[in-house]
Amino acid sequence: MSPPPVSAMPTFYVAEPPAQYLVRPAMVIDCSALAGIVFQEPWQDEALQRISGRTLHAPSLLSFEITSVAVKKLRRGEAHAADGLEQAVGMDVELHDINLQQVCELALRYQLSAYDAAYLWLAAELKAPLATFDEKLATAAQAHLSSLP
Repeated sequence: MSPPPVSAMPTFYVAEPPAQYLVRPAMVIDCSALAGIVFQEPWQDEALQRISGRTLHAPSLLSFEITSVAVKKLRRGEAHAADGLEQAVGMDVELHDINLQQVCELALRYQLSAYDAAYLWLAAELKAPLATFDEKLATAAQAHLSSLP
């Protein structure tokens, strides 16, 4: 039996939703990166560029940390902090519970605060990059994430 003539071959179609609905690679964002965006810090543009096209994730403590930053700014008279906090609340960041024992181990191993170790733990769990302006956390993340199996 011979194959059908080329003109009889069916056309293959792929219908896709708009780009914003397609799967975007995961990224863990820490408070320093989020604060840079919502409180219009000088590093805002760099942070926005780096997270563009990503699905953002963070430990649930991010809500408390960003609120704490807003409170400090408001106490210093930085009225724009209220708008920044409102923007942070409206951002699409998936919050996660953490494994306290494993976070403690990472904090001890890399000499991090428990807060920073929570972001590192989540990045390792998700096998995702970690966005931060914290040099110590970035160094620990580079070492830890590059060692994942």
